[in-house]
Amino acid sequence: MSYPDFLRRKSQIDGGDGFAPIYTPGFLFDFQGALVEWAVQKGRAALFADCGMGKTAMQLVWAENVVRKTNRPVLILTPLAVAGQTVAEAAKFDIEARRTIGEVTRGIHVTNYEKLHHFNPADFAGVVCDESSILKSFDGVTKHAVTEFMRVLRYRLLCTATAAPNDFVELGTSSEALGCLGHMDMLARFFKNDLGNSTAVGGAWGGHGGGGPKWRFRGHAEKPFWQWVCSWARSLRRPSDLGFSDERFVLPPLTEREHIVKSIKPRDGFLFAMPAHGLIEEREERRRTIAERCAKAAELINATKAPAVAWCHLNDEGDTLERLIRDAVQVSGTDDDETKERKFNAFQSGETRVLVIKPVIGAWGLNWQHCAHMTVFAGYSFEQYYQGMRRCWRFGQKSPVTVEHIASDGECEVLASRKRKAEQSDKMFAELVTHMRDGMAVERGSYGTKKEEVPSWL
Repeated sequence: MSYPDFLRRKSQIDGGDGFAPIYTPGFLFDFQGALVEWAVQKGRAALFADCGMGKTAMQLVWAENVVRKTNRPVLILTPLAVAGQTVAEAAKFDIEARRTIGEVTRGIHVTNYEKLHHFNPADFAGVVCDESSILKSFDGVTKHAVTEFMRVLRYRLLCTATAAPNDFVELGTSSEALGCLGHMDMLARFFKNDLGNSTAVGGAWGGHGGGGPKWRFRGHAEKPFWQWVCSWARSLRRPSDLGFSDERFVLPPLTEREHIVKSIKPRDGFLFAMPAHGLIEEREERRRTIAERCAKAAELINATKAPAVAWCHLNDEGDTLERLIRDAVQVSGTDDDETKERKFNAFQSGETRVLVIKPVIGAWGLNWQHCAHMTVFAGYSFEQYYQGMRRCWRFGQKSPVTVEHIASDGECEVLASRKRKAEQSDKMFAELVTHMRDGMAVERGSYGTKKEEVPSWL
């Protein structure tokens, strides 16, 4: 490869590639229309909208605008479980979208991330990454492939409810995908690495990565950082975050209950149960108490005839839950893609009453407003828990939602850790929205019109 070819391969398309919207359908809510208009005008943008705010409708309208502007196809990348739902949503809105593998024609094409290698970026005018936060969960090869695929496309859109579930520095993943700043470039510009300092990003949260480097804002950089994020992203948890009415977006009550079950047999060398410390002990605790925890989950779900979701982490947990719970169907990692989608559709249509599933398979993007009851086992990932819980507790849900947290008496520290992460995430999202409001105000403000006040001594 020649050096000019190497540079062209690494270069980014210049910014400012947006255009005035061509297609503005009436089915969008007012705040959705404002977000789509802004994203189309930007060309490359991110929508960090909470679960149930209509990201699927917004990304379809954005993609349709790019198709009509360029007369070329647009690719929408989704988690496997969401691909079919996206096509169904498009049909509901009279937007033409199809699922394909490699065969490209004009219009919107939908596929899951794992099948990206079947496509050539040169065939598309733009790309949408739905639930883009899961890029952090992919292995390095897949994440690199997605970033490289997007690099050469003029129009790009990221959509997720959990852009930075752990700390602000994770926003660098989205920035790099959009071609704004690389992750490490962002850290170098706005943050300082304090290896021996527990001070967190912004002075409020734990450092980036367990036991790894601690990042904090440089003294001058916090406000410029949020203004920079606002130049390519919009974030909201409710329409009022953008100045619109919340009247049609009020969530029903959420009840979270904890159930601590006693392990039948203590750990080897102990007379009674002790809290597990460290990953090795916690994994052993989880495997040793499968029967007790699954029995409790089955008892809670069997006590009702209503639809329910039983979240699990281990294969043995899933098999045990499927055996103990009446009318339960398990979505397993060994199922092929068609089988998984068939089971998802059966649950969503009401044909299946109880779904047993792991968060890594079905926690992102699905709409299960018909279900208002779920059981959750202890785990450290707040993002997996939050996304899984919001499959049911989302706008459009009419019934109060109940979440049953089940843990053994040795997993109390895991539950406490997830609670801390939940509080941390709420704080962080509030800060994110606040700073984005400020950034939007700066963006909309007029410049150079304020008269300078001359000091009296001059």
